[in-house]
Parts: sequence; C-alpha cells; structure tokens
Amino acid sequence: MMKLSEFNDAAPEELTELLAACAPIPSWRSAILARRPYASVDELTETAAEMARGWTDLEVDGALEHHPRIGEKAQGTSREAEASRREQGSLGADEAAQAEWISANEAYEQRFDRIFLIRAAGRSDREMRSQLELRLQNSPEEEAAVRREQLAEIAVRRLEQAVS
Repeated sequence: MMKLSEFNDAAPEELTELLAACAPIPSWRSAILARRPYASVDELTETAAEMARGWTDLEVDGALEHHPRIGEKAQGTSREAEASRREQGSLGADEAAQAEWISANEAYEQRFDRIFLIRAAGRSDREMRSQLELRLQNSPEEEAAVRREQLAEIAVRRLEQAVS
C-alpha cells in the first residue's frame, strides 16, 4: 500500500504498474496523474471514477484483453493478476461450479462477442450468475455501458486498496 503523499510525489513512471493494475487504460492513467496532487484519497477516487465515465468501448475492450473470465484463475504474478485472484476468491473452485461458469461465459460470449465482466469483490457466486443471466437480456449498447461501469467499479476499488 502506498500513502497518498507518496502517490502525489512519485514520478509518473513509478505509478504506471499501480494504475495499470487498476485499469490498463493509458488515457485514464494520464488524466489521474495530471490532476495531482490530491488532498484526500476520496478526491483521488472520485477523480478516477469521473475519468472512467469517458472510456470508449475500444478502451474497455483493450483493458479486458488479458482479463480472466469469471470462474477462471488469473495467471501470472502481475499486480493485476494478483488483484483478480483475490477478488474472485474461491469462485469456480469445485468442478460443478467451474462447469456452470464455463457454460454461462459461453452463452454471454455468443451473445456479445466479449467476455463477461462484473465486479466480483463482495459478490456471491449466485449473485454474479444471476447478473449474467439478467444482462443477457441487454441490447449490445446497454451491455457496453454496464461493462464500462463494472470496469470502473473494479478500477476505483483497486485504487482505494492501493493508496491510503
């Protein structure tokens, strides 16, 4: 964890990995860095949330290129992979749950040609699967907006956990 004063004073290149682990979107990272110094963590996270509202579908898709599917374990040792494993916890730990997630992810991907994204932290397996079923009813435009909101929630939550 980094103190807010350290975040405010760090060279931009020192914060690249930390911010990329929250959301690997260069325009977002640049906007957050350009508004330093922050008077509080709340100001930082409010700014992060505000900057996320402008993400394009292309930026969201790019950010999710290496994101694991819900129910799959992230590979690697990067901050992003570690955060993803922590957020998904024991999701899909048993074979039956794993099979259900594989099927649910396939249905979503057939419908939207993208991976299903949801803020997993603080949600149960059942709640996330229910959300997936509900979101299958969305139009592609509605679902793009929901995916952007979910990625923003993940990014802001990770930032809150990284800076105190």
